[in-house]
Amino acid sequence: MKTLQFTKEINAPAQKVWDTLWNETTYSQWTDAFNPGGGSAVQSDWKVGGRTLFVDRKGNGMISTIKTKNEPYEIVFEHLGQIAEGKEDTTSEKVKSWAGSLEEYHLSEEDGITKLKASVQIAEEWAEDLNKGFTKGLEVVKRLSEL
Repeated sequence: MKTLQFTKEINAPAQKVWDTLWNETTYSQWTDAFNPGGGSAVQSDWKVGGRTLFVDRKGNGMISTIKTKNEPYEIVFEHLGQIAEGKEDTTSEKVKSWAGSLEEYHLSEEDGITKLKASVQIAEEWAEDLNKGFTKGLEVVKRLSEL
C-alpha cells in the first residue's frame, strides 16, 4: 500500500469547506475529477461504525465505514470492500489486498483560512489516477468553498 497526501489552503471557514466536501451537490462536482461526466455520490448514515457507500451512477464503488468523525475538523473512512454490478464483495482475495485502507480528511482553521489535508492509502496501480483526481478535485473544493 502507498499513501498519497494532499494539502490545500482555502479562504473559507472549516464548516463551509466541510459542507463543500460532503454536501450531495458539491460532492458530485469535486469528485467528477475521478470519474469525469460519470457523477459520483456518497451515501452515508454519517455515524462512526455505520455504513458509507461511495458509488458512481451505476451503483458501483466502495463499501466503507467511518472510523472517526469530528465535524467539521476530521473524518476518516475505512474501506471495507466494493460493489460491482450490484454485488457486494468484502471477502475476495482482490478486496483483501486493500481492505482496511484509510481515506482521511483533516481541516484546521486560522483567521478564516482552512487548511485541508487529505490522504488515501491505495494499491500502487491506482496511484497515478488518484493523484490526478485528488489534485483536480481539491482545486474544485477550494473554488466552490471560496464562492
